[in-house]
Amino acid sequence: MIATEQVRSQLPLVIRRRVKWGECDPAGVVYTVTFSEYVISAAELFYGALFETTPQRAKREQGFGTPSRALSFDFQRSLRPDDEFDMTVTVADIHSRTYVLDITGRTLEGDVVFVAKLTPVCVARDERRSIEIPDTFRQALQSYRDACANAPGRQTP
Repeated sequence: MIATEQVRSQLPLVIRRRVKWGECDPAGVVYTVTFSEYVISAAELFYGALFETTPQRAKREQGFGTPSRALSFDFQRSLRPDDEFDMTVTVADIHSRTYVLDITGRTLEGDVVFVAKLTPVCVARDERRSIEIPDTFRQALQSYRDACANAPGRQTP
């Protein structure tokens, strides 16, 4: 079996994806909505990496969820079936109840495919109301952000 998604680096988190035929339209390019799925998948892998467990387990144990408040894209080029690309996840901002993840997709040659900004909001899991970012999560986000800023060979969008 061939994996279509794999973690290539932990700091910064880099996920390699291979485009599946079913993710493309009849013209042979990735559907726009599929990019959203790529970004959400990268965010979930990010949460798992931060807490060294599965993403939903980590959030469940801490009593919060992270639905999306906003998602934006800047598309630079298209992708076709069997294209491989890397997504790099960085923390752009940390607010009181929300935070912003920058997820940049690049070809294996380093050309930017897309830059996405995902803004989740922390919610009380059972009540579905916004809450302050839990302290342990805030600390993990800030530590990751600081480590990425100080990483050698850091790429920017």
